[in-house]
Amino acid sequence: MTTTRLQVGSGPDTIRVLKTALVDGLLPDTYVSAGSLVHMEAVSGGITTAADDDSPLPVTASTLTPASLAAALAEHAYVYRLKTRKDAGGNPEPYEEETTPPRDILGSVLAGKTWPGVPPLRGIIGAPVLRRDGTLLQQPGYDPATGLYLAAKVTLPPVPDHPTADQVADARRFLLGAFLRDFPWSSAADRANYVALLATPILRHFTRSLTPFALIDATMPSSGKTILTAGPGMLYGQRIMPWAYSDEELRKSITAVLAEQVGVVIWDNLAEGTVIDSAVLAQLVTTGVWSDRQLGASRNIATVNDRLWMATGNNLQVGGDMASRTVRVHLDPDMPQPELRDQSGFGIPHLDQWITAPANQLTVLWHLLVLVLDWTSQGAPRITGVTMRQFTPWAQSLGGFLHHHGIDGFLTNASEVRGIDEDETRWRAFLTCWHDRHGGRPMTAAELRRDAEPDTAAGETIDNWDGQFITTSSGRLPNPLQLGRLLTGQAGRWRGHHVIRAGRSDRGDRAVFWVEHHQP
Repeated sequence: MTTTRLQVGSGPDTIRVLKTALVDGLLPDTYVSAGSLVHMEAVSGGITTAADDDSPLPVTASTLTPASLAAALAEHAYVYRLKTRKDAGGNPEPYEEETTPPRDILGSVLAGKTWPGVPPLRGIIGAPVLRRDGTLLQQPGYDPATGLYLAAKVTLPPVPDHPTADQVADARRFLLGAFLRDFPWSSAADRANYVALLATPILRHFTRSLTPFALIDATMPSSGKTILTAGPGMLYGQRIMPWAYSDEELRKSITAVLAEQVGVVIWDNLAEGTVIDSAVLAQLVTTGVWSDRQLGASRNIATVNDRLWMATGNNLQVGGDMASRTVRVHLDPDMPQPELRDQSGFGIPHLDQWITAPANQLTVLWHLLVLVLDWTSQGAPRITGVTMRQFTPWAQSLGGFLHHHGIDGFLTNASEVRGIDEDETRWRAFLTCWHDRHGGRPMTAAELRRDAEPDTAAGETIDNWDGQFITTSSGRLPNPLQLGRLLTGQAGRWRGHHVIRAGRSDRGDRAVFWVEHHQP
């Protein structure tokens, strides 16, 4: 290999020489991201031994610093300056001296934000993806058409643009009849939803859509939740994180993980019955670019939100806006000890270990890509009868993909997701009880709050609301001011067949609230 020779001189001359060399492609696998040069590096020690381990991509994009630039120059160039010395006869003699430019010079070289001609890096992916024109990005390395860098976790043979009928039949047979056959799906919707999530990272760029939050839960431990998250996690790179029970900590963990090169982020094994009700999470899944203050710095950073976000646990609930932003996959083994099931007749016994082997990950990915390309070869038909707020393009594309392959039930468990909406359940019960007690009579927040006080007549304490009065996030009854704010925030929002209305008292000096009830 021929080493590039770079002659440097004074400080300004060295800056010009090095910057020109970098723009001209001196360093291989060097790109520009957010105005900074980044260099692709192999990551050592990334061995995954269990389905619930982190599974990083084999390369990372490291921002060039003065220290890393010095190391790269030493590896890929011969940087020298001309000096003179006296020969044996005492005459001046020029000679070359290899040198490492000073740190401040290297810092000045990297300080600029404009790098004309340097290819832009828009992301690192761990598996092939469908480009926006419907072609498959499957060649490892940098793809000029998309600005993506494919750092494949497993080496795939080329997938045909037009799979044969036998290849498609084999892919369906493997994925549905072996890989996913023995999970205790609660319904057909749960299996269909999971296949959609498994294919989502491949189709994200093609569908140009936001992706909903994925909730994988079960009625019992050891039902297979972690194995399901390991499907996309092992294929696309996964980061396992503990659940943050405050929005501030959740925001910090999101910002930190978006700086890592993984395709799937999993909050694993949440406490049983956890209610996922976070304004931060609701914001995350509905924004294409995540903006937050950089950890340890005073400046804001903006990062493309191109991850699949998942959570697992037993009997999880959702609340607030998360109910309409969540796709649920529910497992129900309907037995006391699911881990004791006899696996001798399973399509793939001991799947939790099987999925960690690269050769097996290749098998899953190959068959999944065959199904994707068979769908696109037929024009990538979508279904138009499904909507999901901001995620409608995703739902229609993935629904079309599943329908094309005869996988029924997609999103038909949406009402069950609303059924585990803890926030919805609490407000429905509160409004129903309120209307039963007071009909449509306008009341101030103070009057309503007094009505919540237990009745202590005849020496016996009676809760006329039967525990259904709305509480604060800490589980306490609100004071009148807090109650007024809660009711104002819910005015006009239907909870089942009840809705809160707000107005002014007859004298116009106080806010009043009442409940309307409409039969379907």
